[in-house]
Amino acid sequence: MNNKTFTYKKSGVNIDTADKFVNFIAKISTNKKGNKKFSNIGGFGSISNIPKNIKRPKIVACTDGVGTKIEIANILNKFDTIGIDLVAMSVNDLIVQGAKPILFLDYISTNKIILSKLKLIINGINAGCNISNCDLVGGETAEMPGTYEKGKFDIAGFAVGVVDENKILNKKKIKNGDLILAVPSSGIHSNGYSLIRHILNKKKINIKKDFFLKKELIRPTKIYVNEVLNLIEKKLLNGCANITGGGLEDNIKRVIPDGLCASINLDKIKTLKIFSWLKKNNISDKEMLKTFNCGVGFCLIINSKNLKKINRYFSKNFKPYVIGKIIKGKNKVKLNAKINWI
Repeated sequence: MNNKTFTYKKSGVNIDTADKFVNFIAKISTNKKGNKKFSNIGGFGSISNIPKNIKRPKIVACTDGVGTKIEIANILNKFDTIGIDLVAMSVNDLIVQGAKPILFLDYISTNKIILSKLKLIINGINAGCNISNCDLVGGETAEMPGTYEKGKFDIAGFAVGVVDENKILNKKKIKNGDLILAVPSSGIHSNGYSLIRHILNKKKINIKKDFFLKKELIRPTKIYVNEVLNLIEKKLLNGCANITGGGLEDNIKRVIPDGLCASINLDKIKTLKIFSWLKKNNISDKEMLKTFNCGVGFCLIINSKNLKKINRYFSKNFKPYVIGKIIKGKNKVKLNAKINWI
């Protein structure tokens, strides 16, 4: 008779380690002021309140990941900022409709739970939540040996926001003659990394030895929540767009009403050095604009009379500037001139 016993731990899943990680999350899950608002992390579901000052609340929900930027984190063995990217990818979408983020949940799947790595990831997620003034209320951690290779993992985020029905940003608010403003990105954000990694592989570039690339490729995504919500509160915003996968054209056309066109002058865009580096690697302008934000992380659509009032809500490195105008036309977006790559 075979006396060997089979256990979940022997198969590669350690529930005890997962429990330790849940306890760690419960300890750090505080709001920006350091107050614990939730005591149910580790339960079956998260419970939270709808803000009382919203008369006709509507729920807005978003989910996203960070794509293969995870592989850059693995190469550099740097995991403390990828969580900021994760939060940014969802909350920057929420605010497009005017919603205030109120809660966030994460999903982490990995070959094996390594507490030191996961703690760094979750610290980044918590930091992103603090920047966004929303609460990390729970999530899920899955140890999946056989599905992921050694050292590999994936993360996904789920954000919920609330907006008063009367304050929802919709296409009807955008009018002929409105200005289109570009808000600078912090860098690549979290899109286009499969193409970047393809270039690194083909050219045999070791980013560990390249200070510029090492810094730029892991730079976290800018979170625009507080600035945009302030503009909405002051009634200075008619529409906006988060510039992610698909680039400037694909994202801004999603908010343009029928009969109007976003006429954008590409030569007005203030590019960043990392995009000039990418451009030098035999990538066409069309491919650059389709894959990357090219320096424009977010777009604002405003009445021209409000232009001078906008800048006060943005820090020095993220001051919005005019790149186009809303005009009459059948096409949702018209791209004029060419980008001046620095």
